Amino acid sequence: MSRIRIDAVLVQAVIAGALSFAHLHDLAEAAGQDGWKAWAYPISVDLLLVAAWRRMRTTADNRAAWAWFIIALAASLGANVATAGLLDLGDVPAWLRILVAGWPALAFLGGTLLVHAPTTAPNEPGPAPAAAPPVAPAPEPVPDVTVERASDPAPELPPTPVVEAAQVRAPAPAPAAVPPALLDHARKLAETHQAATGARIDAATLRARLGVPAPLADAITAQLA
Repeated sequence: MSRIRIDAVLVQAVIAGALSFAHLHDLAEAAGQDGWKAWAYPISVDLLLVAAWRRMRTTADNRAAWAWFIIALAASLGANVATAGLLDLGDVPAWLRILVAGWPALAFLGGTLLVHAPTTAPNEPGPAPAAAPPVAPAPEPVPDVTVERASDPAPELPPTPVVEAAQVRAPAPAPAAVPPALLDHARKLAETHQAATGARIDAATLRARLGVPAPLADAITAQLA
């Protein structure tokens, strides 16, 4: 258990508190507050001072705490100055009696606001942001692999029988169709040729006279025979 070290600051605080306590008591008693009520006033002032000081140490926004601290300090200093001979304690003015009578309600209001206001520690770091969930690495792209399927072997065809060229005969070409008018004209040329030469007209002569292809001339010659 730590021991309280008595030093000059602690002694000074005890002296200041005792004197201020006595001055507040004397002023309250001179303002018409007798008996235990006169002793309650210095306690009320000191409690408001302590509450405001503690509030300033535990919150970042301490403007309200500073305001109540100054009010309580003014009450304490005012009592000290008033009882130093500057005020006739036998004839206290009415405005001072009103201030002393209204002090309990004012101190209760200040203490309530200081105690029940939300507390924010000075320079208190905010809540740490939630860690982001780990991001899974993107899957590596799979290279496109084309698998070529082996083609099925072609079915074996039965051997084709070899046909000798001598056994295969090309079909005879169909005779060319001869128009009737051309056939009549060819017949007249054939008669004229036979009357002039005494021989039948051949395919070459008929072809030259008619100016037709050789197959057609052969067909006409065959029909004139």
